[in-house]
Amino acid sequence: MITAIKNSNYLVFVILLAGSISACTSQYDKKDEVKITAKEENVFPDVEKIIYASQDYPLSLPGELAPYEEVELHAKINGFLEKIYVQRGDFVQKGQLLAELVAPEVDQQYLSDQSVQAEKESDYLFAKQAYERLTEASKTKGAVAQIELDRANSFMMSAKSAFESSQAGTEQSSQLKKYLKITAPFEGIITQRNLSLGALVGPGYKASIFTIAQADKLRLTVAIPEKHVAAISDDLKASFMVSSLPGKDFEAYLSRSSGILSQQNRSITLEFDVENSKGVLSGGEYAQVRLNLHRNDSSYWVSPRSIVNAQSGTFIMTLREDLIKRVPIKEGIRLDSLVEIFGNVQLGDLVLTNPSEEIKEGNINNLK
Repeated sequence: MITAIKNSNYLVFVILLAGSISACTSQYDKKDEVKITAKEENVFPDVEKIIYASQDYPLSLPGELAPYEEVELHAKINGFLEKIYVQRGDFVQKGQLLAELVAPEVDQQYLSDQSVQAEKESDYLFAKQAYERLTEASKTKGAVAQIELDRANSFMMSAKSAFESSQAGTEQSSQLKKYLKITAPFEGIITQRNLSLGALVGPGYKASIFTIAQADKLRLTVAIPEKHVAAISDDLKASFMVSSLPGKDFEAYLSRSSGILSQQNRSITLEFDVENSKGVLSGGEYAQVRLNLHRNDSSYWVSPRSIVNAQSGTFIMTLREDLIKRVPIKEGIRLDSLVEIFGNVQLGDLVLTNPSEEIKEGNINNLK
């Protein structure tokens, strides 16, 4: 009985001893694991080379389609609308008669000027004939005094001036009569008819009679932000879509540029002439424009994750000769995977790919 108890106590002691050894071993392994983890966390930072190149890149911007020519037609002189020959939506040819005005005072002035011209012409012809007779008679010595010949010449020249003045007056009133007819300045479509028969029109009235727009040719205007201006080429092509025709692409080439940055939005306006002879586009639509731009001059580029935007400013962290340095930068063009930067960087510099404000400048060994 005593022997059994001793054996039992010995077995318990062995089990407890084994448990203690196991616990110590387990605790040692955990400490070692913590040290390894800490060592793994203190790794060398990821870096990549700064890219120095000229990039081709796409740019999507909103644009606006407008008629190539569009104008409001007003009456140059006062009058009443007597006849209207076109309606909204009518296609018209250049010079086509659109409407007629009536202005009795203009007709009366024209008739009066014609009468004056006829009178002055008669006076001039009479004076001219008189001078010519005296000139012929003066060929006979002593037949006509020189003073009489000079007086006849003076009368003729005076009559000629009066006749020419009356001609100018008649031409002026004739031109005013032409203003009573409203004609199309170019081929296009009547987009607005604002007045009815009998309406009084003239220079003092704001309302236009018609609005006419050229439909077979359109202008596509796009405002290019300042940072993209250097990438505009003379043969730039634009691809665009309009919401009224989803899935259909249109193309046009650069026709002209404003050349000067707008002070309001810091952009340059580009114009693309769009042929629309089939009338597929309506004009006045908004367009989503895609441009393929190319910078001729090379610049520095980094990945977006290399840039830190902090309260102190925007910067990257470079690694050069084992020294980490914070470099303030300004961003240029931003692409999907690259950002153009301007700052004190050099070709061959390495840049930290995941920097933060907590990383201090100095020797790279300080990070280990």
